Amino acid sequence: MRRKRWTWRRGRVIAAFAVLTAVLLLAHPLVPNAVGNAGSLLETFLPWTGLLVVPLLVAALVRRSALALVALLLPALAWGGCFGGRLTDKREPGGDFTIVSHNVNDENPDPAGTARALAATGARVIALEELKKSEVPKYEDALAAAYPYHSVQGTVGVWSTFPLRDTQPVAIMPWTRALRTTVDTPKGPVAVFVAHLPSVRVRLEAGFTAGGRDAAMGLLADAIAQESAARTVLVGDFNGTADDRALAPITRRMRAAQDEAGDGFGFTWPAALPLARIDQIFVAGVRPVAAWTLPATASDHRPVAATLAF
Repeated sequence: MRRKRWTWRRGRVIAAFAVLTAVLLLAHPLVPNAVGNAGSLLETFLPWTGLLVVPLLVAALVRRSALALVALLLPALAWGGCFGGRLTDKREPGGDFTIVSHNVNDENPDPAGTARALAATGARVIALEELKKSEVPKYEDALAAAYPYHSVQGTVGVWSTFPLRDTQPVAIMPWTRALRTTVDTPKGPVAVFVAHLPSVRVRLEAGFTAGGRDAAMGLLADAIAQESAARTVLVGDFNGTADDRALAPITRRMRAAQDEAGDGFGFTWPAALPLARIDQIFVAGVRPVAAWTLPATASDHRPVAATLAF
């Protein structure tokens, strides 16, 4: 049997899908949200779009299509342009202030163990989301020795080695899922916001349902816009990635620590096999020198951490 030769004539369909993949990577803001929030759903898992190249490459090799192989350079280059920088280690030594944020899960079977794991990082501030009222004393007991200052507002809380003041809830929902406090560090005050935005779902009949999250995002962004502190840090579970256009009201004003000082994508959810970074640390007026994702605890999210320089 004659072996099939490489040719430029076969593989036009494969080449077309390669071009489409590149277009999705480069022009994802043009994908509309009008139907099922398709744009936000794509942006939530945008880094994984690059995996579409694998089956296309296999098909191109089977078909021995030179045209398809050349076309596959487009999505490869597009992915590298979009995400290649995130794969480099941008962490630096030093810094003045380390903060950890964790959605601890209100069904966490080991609150005390989770708290001890976070305290072991040596962070100066720990922010917790999805606190269950009956379990709060367990977190308080586990963190009391190392973190003498703390405040819990609704389902979010903050523990600090430095004094806290002016702590108050931030109204983003009918019940309290966000707070704002001032952390008085030896190098000056820092405004810290802790937030847990509503969950999102993917449903066959409705698509990517994110209306509640997006509305809360707008209210949170309004609170950030009114902040007068020179140094501001916003942490929490945003149920959205920094690539998602829904977070634009925040990302227009603040920078994602992971993008500036991380090593890799830092996916946080689900904890067992993370697919997206929906837990974030955003900053303004400070410089991230290191950002990373911590090992899994008994929660369904992984904790995130960042060291900041004033």
